[in-house]
Amino acid sequence: MMSSFMSLFGGRRDTKQVARDAIVGLRQQLQMIEKKEEYLQKKIDEELKKAKANAVSNKAVATQALRRKKASEAELDRLAGQRLQLEMQINTLESANLNAETMQAMKKASDALAVIHGNTTIDKVDTTMAKIAEQRDIANEIAEAISGPPAELADEDDLKRELEELEQEHLDERLAGAERVPVHIPPGARREEPSRTRVAVEEDEEEQLKQLQASLAM
Repeated sequence: MMSSFMSLFGGRRDTKQVARDAIVGLRQQLQMIEKKEEYLQKKIDEELKKAKANAVSNKAVATQALRRKKASEAELDRLAGQRLQLEMQINTLESANLNAETMQAMKKASDALAVIHGNTTIDKVDTTMAKIAEQRDIANEIAEAISGPPAELADEDDLKRELEELEQEHLDERLAGAERVPVHIPPGARREEPSRTRVAVEEDEEEQLKQLQASLAM
């Protein structure tokens, strides 16, 4: 037991350096995941744009674009779970490193107390370390529980429904554009006012009635 105690606080390996190297490696992996997430997000936006552009003219191309978009979204969800795991591990390592430094300070205080009144024992230190190890295990279990399985890809009905929505959106935009088209009037022509047209029709009817009366009088 004494050998394990000395290995913990006075071992040949530099625990601070080990923890530092591990944290640096995890942060580098986080940067790679973030770059991959940016790439996937751009790909999702491009596939959605392609699906909208072909929703009416080429449904096969639009459907394939939606499939690729769903696959990229699923991959993005998996990367989010991995990123959460790495962040949890970094936090755990930093806490463990802090705990190790704290225990080193506690060991010095323990030696001082042992000189003063001898109340500090190895059994008490082992008990403290066992509690820390138990809490570390709980933290790892929580990290594993938080990172759930990725969401399943959408089925055929979801793809068909989304394609129909894109097609309807395209048709609505075309109809809205058609309503705003101005009426073309040939050069030199004037728009007749409704009241003038009505007066001309009434005068023509009176002229025909006079001609009919004249013919009857003959």
